[in-house]
Amino acid sequence: MSEPAVPPATDPDRFRPHAVRELGGMFDDVSGRYDLLNRIMSLGQDRAWRAAMWRGVPEDAHAVLDLCTGSGVSLPGLRRPGRLVLGVDVSLGMLALAAERQSPLGWAPRLVCADGFRLPLGNETLDAVTIAFGIRNLRPLEEALRELHRVLRPGGTLAVLEAAAPAPGPLAPFHAFYLRHLVPLAGRLSPDPSAYRYLSRSVFEFGAGPEFERALAQVGFRVVERRSFMAGATRLWVVQRAGATDQKIPPPGGNRLQIARPGPRDGVKVPSHAGRPEGEWRLWTSVQLVLAAALTAAFVITLGILLNSSAGLPLAGWHRSIAWLLVVGGVIVFGIRSIQLALRILGPRPRP
Repeated sequence: MSEPAVPPATDPDRFRPHAVRELGGMFDDVSGRYDLLNRIMSLGQDRAWRAAMWRGVPEDAHAVLDLCTGSGVSLPGLRRPGRLVLGVDVSLGMLALAAERQSPLGWAPRLVCADGFRLPLGNETLDAVTIAFGIRNLRPLEEALRELHRVLRPGGTLAVLEAAAPAPGPLAPFHAFYLRHLVPLAGRLSPDPSAYRYLSRSVFEFGAGPEFERALAQVGFRVVERRSFMAGATRLWVVQRAGATDQKIPPPGGNRLQIARPGPRDGVKVPSHAGRPEGEWRLWTSVQLVLAAALTAAFVITLGILLNSSAGLPLAGWHRSIAWLLVVGGVIVFGIRSIQLALRILGPRPRP
């Protein structure tokens, strides 16, 4: 099966290398409804996906960066007593929302407006970096990964959560239809609908996953875990940086952040939350299973209505075709999701 064609660029400036000003302005414009539309387009699953990303960060990580932090929705799950958490983004509008949501007390994240290609951090400063739905906006990709390689210590962790293009398979046409038509349609609820046409094209440009893994390997990262969600529409990679740094050039403006990891004499230990009750995880998974099963049943009922009464429904020819496509696709996608969740409940708890 051939790969779906990439939609044409509606704003080529956003796709040029180092388009910091263009992307920052775009996210400023859509900041007000960005999280709401993410929740709608992910069918309410984005929080569970971020939780999986958080579990990829070692509990003993003392200095953690959330790059492309946006409105800061990924920051709460990274907070730990004794841990320095940084949220970095190019959009001041998004960072303003993040600042409103963060408590100024305790171990609150520090927010910084900065370019992901020129991070104001020293070499080997960080223990971990997370990026949720932002790595595809960094072009050229390998250059951005080299900058992350520079600021991570040897053995440090990079956890990347990203929307992926359709992979070859029976669900690829449905996935491509969703990206090409339904994502821009949802964007009409945004102040800047062109941002969601950009989102659609950027996902196709990013690829289905193998392209990203090749870029990781070329820079010097090793994949230690990979997961897919919603039949591959979203993917998670947890990777480690190996070897000594290959770039000793000081960052722009000098080292503005000292290494936050405690030394052998500091006596600081980050408390571990790995022992959370297993019942909490199984309860959340059960809730997801009930929701997926209910959606599957709803699509099956709708399919029965189409089979029995399609001739009497007031639908034009192309409307009828789209209805069949969406209903059959819903039965397949949520049926598979229900099976996955049922098997997950019956199996062992995922690694925290």
